[in-house]
Formats: sequence, structure tokens, C-alpha cells
Amino acid sequence: MYVPRDEAFGEEKKRSVDAGSWKGMMNNLFPFFKHSIESDSVNSFADIKKLYKESRTHSNFPVESTADAFKFDPPNIVSRDASCCLRDDEFGRFTLAGMNPISIERLKVFPPVSKLDPSIYGPTQSALREEHLISHLEGMSVQKAIERKKLFTLDYHDAFLPFLNSINAHPDRKAYATRTIFLLTQMGTLKPIAIELSLPSTNPFKPSKQVITPPVDATTCWQWQLAKAHVCSNDSGAHELIQHWLRTHACMEPFIIAARRHLSAMHPILKLLHPHMRYTMDINARARELLVSAGGIIETLFSTKECSMEITSFAYKNWRFDMESLPADLIRRGVAELDPTEPHGIKLLIEDYPYANDGLLIWSAIERLVKDYVNYYYPDSNSIRSDPELNTWYYDSINVGHADLRHESWWPNLSTPKDLVSILTTLIWISSAKHAALNFGQYHYGGYVPVRPSYMRRLIPNEDDPEYQNFISDPEGYFLSSLPSLREMAFLMSILEILSTHSEDEEYLGDRKELSTWRGSPEIIEAFYRFSMEMKAIEKEVEKRNSDTKLRNRCGAGVSPYQLLVPSSEPGVSCRGVPNSISI
Repeated sequence: MYVPRDEAFGEEKKRSVDAGSWKGMMNNLFPFFKHSIESDSVNSFADIKKLYKESRTHSNFPVESTADAFKFDPPNIVSRDASCCLRDDEFGRFTLAGMNPISIERLKVFPPVSKLDPSIYGPTQSALREEHLISHLEGMSVQKAIERKKLFTLDYHDAFLPFLNSINAHPDRKAYATRTIFLLTQMGTLKPIAIELSLPSTNPFKPSKQVITPPVDATTCWQWQLAKAHVCSNDSGAHELIQHWLRTHACMEPFIIAARRHLSAMHPILKLLHPHMRYTMDINARARELLVSAGGIIETLFSTKECSMEITSFAYKNWRFDMESLPADLIRRGVAELDPTEPHGIKLLIEDYPYANDGLLIWSAIERLVKDYVNYYYPDSNSIRSDPELNTWYYDSINVGHADLRHESWWPNLSTPKDLVSILTTLIWISSAKHAALNFGQYHYGGYVPVRPSYMRRLIPNEDDPEYQNFISDPEGYFLSSLPSLREMAFLMSILEILSTHSEDEEYLGDRKELSTWRGSPEIIEAFYRFSMEMKAIEKEVEKRNSDTKLRNRCGAGVSPYQLLVPSSEPGVSCRGVPNSISI
């Protein structure tokens, strides 16, 4: 795919991506050759652990066997916890401080109601009932828990149900449309208390929905583990296709193209946005060739198969630029409320929400920088209206770049300096911190497949299913046979490692190059300097939070600290660092 020369990777970036691809290929090939001779199936959790190095060392000259050289570094969740399946506390924590911390919503209506057309997709009512939850609500009724804002949900019902017939037609792909209900505990953590699993309604005599609740015996223990794995499979697909690809990579691109078309090289807004557009068109072109293409990596390694772009397109119909600012997104999902007495103007309903807590620090710092910058160049509304380049850029971004949504009434106006501050702050947030939070934790949070499978191969058998006896006699074997093969696990880990890697030439938030272009504007140079100092202060604050034992979603025995929004990073897979732009 053609990429303009001024948007293409530099030589150092190319070398870094090529080196990562070569390393990933070697890591993938070694298990491939090994298991092409032996067996590609997963017979025990020990088979999976053999894909990883036995030990990690930070020495410059690590001592490792030849075989270890072709194995993977254990992700943080593996190196810190030897459990083989996803624990309930991890499940809740990862919705707030994991790879995808932007899907959790507050439950406002119970039972949940689908928005899909009932004439096509069946009854809109959920199978969830009060009796499924009541024993887990710490003495509250469901209605009282909703009123006290204690119930939250991870809801993929409407996103996946229209596509399940196509997905489940594949012999090696099986999926549900899931809903998970969480209780906000007195300790500030999220506890999963019910999972609804839905299939398309095809047989009027057989229920298409079932509810799995926390276990009471050995059988329900494994059913609960399988249900959580199916939720994580939904979450993996939604993360890659909707939250990551659509809401950062794809939706930013029209603003970049319009900026190149309509803003001159010396235009102040282009100069502000320039580092936040770096390499995005190149990485998007590579993604369209390799990742989201027909028969590409996403279709190969995730449950969504050939429905992948349909799911993205379906979600885009509900995308709103005005809801992409961090405060607006938190309020839309019901996890925050407006509160002018709070430092950032909103109150988090989950006080220990690492993504939101750290993100608001960065959002506010970006907003202050942009406000200083815009007020310097655009002191009043007349200066906005009289800038044809600026107005044509914004018009083109909407009417050409987002043509399908151009008639929507929610698009922000561009009439005042305040409007421009809001638009630019949102664009910089998406291209820097939001993308970093969704991208650079992929290997460490997704690199151990039993905890977060990218797809499942088997449904949960009911008592009248032929497979039920196999499940009862060997539940661990059934669970393992539901996961991807060892070969595909190795392939997935190779991809996640490449995507999680910072290159040598990465430019991080707060690092502003070419300040000499503002030599005649000391106020602007001072604003950038203050912003850089704020990033350093945020880094120290995040480190402090990660050491606070009261914050159980980021500190505790075996709990990895939440570092994805720490602004700086060394090259490599660090699970931290906020680059200026979407460059991987």
C-alpha cells in the first residue's frame, strides 16, 4: 500500500520493526518445528509453560540454554503468579488495569435489554435474574445495588450476537455473546458474580441463553473457568477490532490526512499536531496488509474470523468523536459523574481505577498545554472564523474522512477557542495516552493464552450434549482442548510481542523536538517546558500509587503495577511508556 514519503517509517523505525519481526518469527518457528514432530495439541498446562523461558534475568549477559534463546520471556502475569487459569480477582482487575480498560460500564438497568432487532435476533430480554446475583450482593437487593452504583458490566451481547452463526460455522471457532456482571466490593475491587452466555435463537424448544455463576462444586468450578475464558475471547476480539484498531488507528487517520491536505507547513495547528501524527499512516497501511486484511492475522488468530471488519463497521455506526475525550468517555460509561469540586471536574465511581486515575493526570496536562497554545494564536472567536486553513481541515476531517457520519448532530462545533482546545486535546489524547494504554500491554496481559485466549474451540457442554461426559471425566483436558493449539499460541505471542515493543527512535509525551521553530514565541516554549515537567511529575505520582497498598487494583501480592500510562520507557517490551503518536 502506498504511503507518502513524509509519513513513512524512518530507517531506525524500519530496523526496529524488522528486528522485532525476525525475533518473533524465530520464536514462532522453534515451537512450530518442535511440535510438528511431536504434537500440536495441548495436553497439559506444562506444555504451555514450555513455550516460555524458565527464568528471567536483567543481566546484560544472561545465561540461558540454546533452547531458551528461542522461547518467550514470561509475561508479567505468568512470572508473578503460577496459577494456570484466570482468578476472579484478576478478572475484575484486568477490566480496570489491563489490556482493555475502556469497556467496563456501570449497570443501570436490570435485567439488561438488547438493542438488536427482535424480529431478527430474538427476544431482547436477558436470562439474568435476581436469584443469580442475590447471594453475592453483600446483603443488598439488585435494585439497591444499582441505586448505590455497585454493579458494573462487561457487555458484548449486541456486538457479537449478529455474527455468531458465521463464527460458529467454523469447526475450530466457537463463541458466545457474553454479558458479565461485577460487584464493586468494599475493598474497591470488582468481583465477577454472573456471566450470561447467549447463542442465536434457532430452536424454540432449547434455551439460547444460559447463566453461569461462581462455583459451588468441582463441576461448576470448571464451567465458571470456561465461561470466563469465553468472556476473555469476546474481550480480545473487541479490544483489537473496536477499542484499538477502530477507536485509535482508524478514526485518527482522517484528521491526519486532512491536516496534510489543508494545513500549510508553518500553520500553528499543524506544528502542534505534527509529532502526534508521526508514522500513523505507515503503521495503518501495514495493518491493512497484514493484520486486518482478509485472511490476515486477526482473522487467523481471533474468534471473529471473516466477520472481523463487519464487527468493526457495525461498531463504527455508534462511534462518536465527542465521546472520545477521557472525561466524556468515563461519564458515558457511567463510571464517573460530573463534580466541579474534584480536581479534574469529575468523580470516579470506582475510586481505584488505574487507567482512569492515571489517564486524568495526562488528560489535564494535555488540556492545559493546548489551552495555552490555542489562546496564544487564537485569542478570540473571530481569529478562529477568519482562518480558512483551520476550518477547511476540520470540515474535510468530518465530511470526507468520516463521510458516513458527517450528518450526525453530535460533531463539536469549531467556532471559539474553547471549541478548538477541546478538539485538539481529544486528538492528542487519542494518539498518545489512549493508544498507549490499549497497545503496549498486549504481550504482558495477553501473552499467556489460558488466562486470555484470543479464541475458543469448544462451547460449554450442557447435560444433554454428547460432549458432557467427556467434560465430566476430564474437565482440565476439556478446558485445554478449548484453547488454541500450541502452534497458534506461539504465533499469537510473537505478534503480541512485536506490537508491544517500543522502537529505539520512539518519541514520548513531553519530548518536544524542534522547539527552535518557536524561537520568536517564548511563551510557547515555556508552555512546552511546563508540559515536560508535568510528565515527569506524573511519572513520580504513578510510581507512588503503584506502591500504595490501599490501591488493590495496582498493588499487592502477585499484582503487577499499572505502568501503561507512565510517560517514559526504555526500548523494547516494557509495558510502560506513552509515545506521542500511534506508531505501532
